[in-house]
Formats: sequence, C-alpha cells, structure tokens
Amino acid sequence: MSDPVRLARRVIELTGCSRADAEQYIKGGWVSVDGAVVEDPAFRVTTEAIEVDPAAQLAAAEPATILLHKPAGYDTISGPQPAAPLVQPDTRWPEDPSGVRMLQRHFHRLTPLVPLDAEASGLMVLTQDGRVWRRLTEDRDGIEQEYIVEVSGELSPWGLARLNHGLEYGGRAIPRCKVSWQNEIRLRFALKGVQGGQLRHMCAEVGLEVVAIRRIRIGRIALAKMPVGTWRYLPVGERF
Repeated sequence: MSDPVRLARRVIELTGCSRADAEQYIKGGWVSVDGAVVEDPAFRVTTEAIEVDPAAQLAAAEPATILLHKPAGYDTISGPQPAAPLVQPDTRWPEDPSGVRMLQRHFHRLTPLVPLDAEASGLMVLTQDGRVWRRLTEDRDGIEQEYIVEVSGELSPWGLARLNHGLEYGGRAIPRCKVSWQNEIRLRFALKGVQGGQLRHMCAEVGLEVVAIRRIRIGRIALAKMPVGTWRYLPVGERF
C-alpha cells in the first residue's frame, strides 16, 4: 500500500499545476476522492481515485450569504433554539435560482443578521461576507423590511391611520410606516428600524391581536416562494 500523501500533491501529479493552483482547485470544490468532493488540500490519500472536474476554475470562491425561511419558534441572533443549524446541505431549496455551487466551507462561520422575533417566521439572513455584515448592521435602520401580519379582533376607529403614523414604542415615536390590508385577516407592514415586539405592540394599540408574523422582504431581497425551513444563496452581485 502506498504511503498517504496530501491530496494537493496528487492533484499536482495529475495536472502538472503548481501547488498554489492545486490547493485552489481543492478549496474550490473541484476535486473528488472516490466520487466525493473534498475541500481540504491536506486530506491524506493513498490509492483512491482522484478526479479534477474538467470545468475547474482557479477563481477564489466568494464568501456565502444564505437566505433562510425561518420557521416560527426559532431564534435568529441568540436564544435557546437557534435557527442557524437549519442551514444544511439537504435543506437547500431545490429551486434555488442563484446558480451558486454549494461548498462545505459555506456552512462554516455563518453570522446571523437582522433580528426576527422567535415566534415570527420568514426571511432570515446569515453571511460570511463582511460587506453584507456592514450593510445589514451599520445601515439596518435605513433598510425597509416588509411583513405579513395575521390578526384577529376589531380595528379601532382610525386604527389604520394610526398604524401608518402616530404610535410610539419604547418611549419613542415610530417612524412613518406603510400599512395596508392584504385581505380581511392580514395586514402588510413596510417599515424601517423595526424593533423586537414592535409589530405586536402596534397591533395591540389599535385593538388587534397578532396571530402570526412573517417577514417577506429585507430591502430589495424578497422571500419569494421558498418553503419554510429551506434556504437559498444570495446571488453574487445582488444587494439589500
């Protein structure tokens, strides 16, 4: 039996490329060992079948940003039931239109952003990209978010006008919102600077009880038709 060697060395032998290029091919997910993709250049191999994808490219893989349809009952930023572990290879939305190649490295060091109440469902963002982190952290209060809120009860007189402008939360005036009926039991909220518990408070102030909350948009990025519990990539070049 041959002595184990680094996978990068075998790729060099197969392709005649440099060590740096061999490691880049492996990190980019272009190399398989006995049919399974391996992304670690130091992975030890002996007599296994090594294949380099004919379409292999040397361009470095972009850091991933993942859009998850968070189920109700899961925490976004912190809490006993974090939603981040729901992001797994087998929960990727089969109809993900991003075209991004899935790599194991995309599931490491994902930072959740833009809080969403645990009892709410909808669009959640996790990223490895410092540019996305800065945008959704430093500029978050200036980015409009959109929610569908299912309610029960009877709306008080002038209640819709008050939802749009005139309420307070946490001792501060709530910035002007865009609130309208989607149907007889659901309100559509579009607002900036939303805080935890704010939508429930707003509805209670006008005689309504919240049944369910779903976030459907953050900035220019929409939840679309992605099923609950699945995720997709944010395509390279798209911005919030």
